[in-house]
Amino acid sequence: MAAQAMETPGALAPDTPAHTVDAFHRGRFWLVQPRQSGHRAGMDAMMLAAAVPSAFSGRLADFGAGAGAAALAVLSRCPAAHAVLVERSAEMAAFAATTLAHPGNAHLGDRASVLTADVTLSGRARGEAGLADNSFDFVIMNPPFNAAEDRATPDALRRQAHVTQDGLFERWIRSAAAVVKPRGGLALIARPEQLVAILDAIEGRFGDAEMLCVHPRPEAAAIRIVIRAVLGARGKLSVRPPLTLHGLSGNEPTERTEMINNGLASLFGD
Repeated sequence: MAAQAMETPGALAPDTPAHTVDAFHRGRFWLVQPRQSGHRAGMDAMMLAAAVPSAFSGRLADFGAGAGAAALAVLSRCPAAHAVLVERSAEMAAFAATTLAHPGNAHLGDRASVLTADVTLSGRARGEAGLADNSFDFVIMNPPFNAAEDRATPDALRRQAHVTQDGLFERWIRSAAAVVKPRGGLALIARPEQLVAILDAIEGRFGDAEMLCVHPRPEAAAIRIVIRAVLGARGKLSVRPPLTLHGLSGNEPTERTEMINNGLASLFGD
């Protein structure tokens, strides 16, 4: 998925915590991310980014951006897009800023910025944190969606990035509906069992929802859902053809998986 660079470029801050520098989209952008603690980006971020249409040219907010993988994957595929990487954790926001400063991302740096803010804030507090109403054309989000009992971890930063809380989807999607412009887009990735909570949160806010299920292999149950919707639209939910990550034999990714992972195709075909 990502090729590690053997050396850290000199442009990085000397006090950057233990980290790796990883190539994505076949080296079209690089991610500086924690080596052990915190969240490390992978296929989820690439699928989320691929939910944004290839012709997108507006201003995008990446809620819970981490080190910036999903937002930079959008910028890599959509050359006229701009992105704000919104991250609550000061430590992960610092990784995102370091990612943007990486020399291999110089071609993307003027189209991206980092905002340290809590996306669950509401009303005036949210605006004062830098998330003004009706200021984005698209919001993507990869909320913490593991149940507390699923993946217990002693690492506080990783737990914050991975473990969900009651009402999380309502709070995140409420904020997305506030900051996105009319007819703006929303895309999120989650687990299948969280579909009801997501649909409850988007009702009355976003419509024309599309859902795509992600299966590890053709015979296996889905492990992720990706949902995309439009603010103020009234259309009903539609279910799109699934994405199957691997074939029946072995662990080799399917051709479509490879294309999405490397920024060569969109998830919904647009």
